[in-house]
Amino acid sequence: MSAADTPPSRLDGSSTCGAPAAPPADLAQQVQRALAEDVGSGDLTAALVPETRTGQATVITREAAVVCGLPYVLATFAALDSRVQVELGATEGARVAAGATLFRVAGPARPLLTGERTALNFLQLLSGVATATHEYVQRLAGTRCQLLDTRKTIPGLRSAQKYAVRVGGGRNHRIGLYDGILVKENHIMAAGSIARAVEAARASGARVPVEVEVESLEELEAAIEAGADIALLDDFPLERLREAVAINSAATRPLALEASGGVTLETVREVALTGVDFVSVGAITKHVRAVDLSMRFEW
Repeated sequence: MSAADTPPSRLDGSSTCGAPAAPPADLAQQVQRALAEDVGSGDLTAALVPETRTGQATVITREAAVVCGLPYVLATFAALDSRVQVELGATEGARVAAGATLFRVAGPARPLLTGERTALNFLQLLSGVATATHEYVQRLAGTRCQLLDTRKTIPGLRSAQKYAVRVGGGRNHRIGLYDGILVKENHIMAAGSIARAVEAARASGARVPVEVEVESLEELEAAIEAGADIALLDDFPLERLREAVAINSAATRPLALEASGGVTLETVREVALTGVDFVSVGAITKHVRAVDLSMRFEW
């Protein structure tokens, strides 16, 4: 069985669009930080509303999207006031059309107004990531290639964005520097060679696959010879990707191959059809376009 048949263990299992994906363990902390950032010592404007006033609001999407972030909505209002009731109109991971109701909220007016921005910020951002991910995954349909994310995330929201990638049907690359080894150009130069870098990685005792970023076919051969688990093919044109796949297939111990660098929606399928196992796209978490949402209040 080749490395391509057995994906690296540090790449989390994929979640097809609409299938359940476990929210991050630090969700509550992220919500608390977001509320502290926004509310600070108190919502001065909401305090102008009578304390006894109640209301309700409906949130709709103005565009088609993959819904992601509803657990953050629930956590936001729960943290503000337990009397607030949230009724979900969509499920996490669902593909919805423009005009769809995502949730309704009712209760004391003050926490409704205070929580509006934080709840929508999470929902529109994470739905944007999930939607972009799903668009890439759709382009890979029928190929054996799988979409990976990267560490190019918004500081403080990495686990949230990587969760959204899973909701959109993609797979997570390493979460951080602590759960995977990726030997890049500077590491190779500092170690002296690919072989020495891989040897040091094995000697470290870290029980994770060893990935090496290569910039030429010669470096790919060196990574194969060194016994790496994965090769990241950096900015390889299509013909060179095909050559890399052929070289790897002929090896006694083939690696898993990951293509990366400048991949777009227009090119991702061509890249996948070269025969690589994975394609990583930083844009799905770095170039985020939030989904357009609307929250309509009724008093």
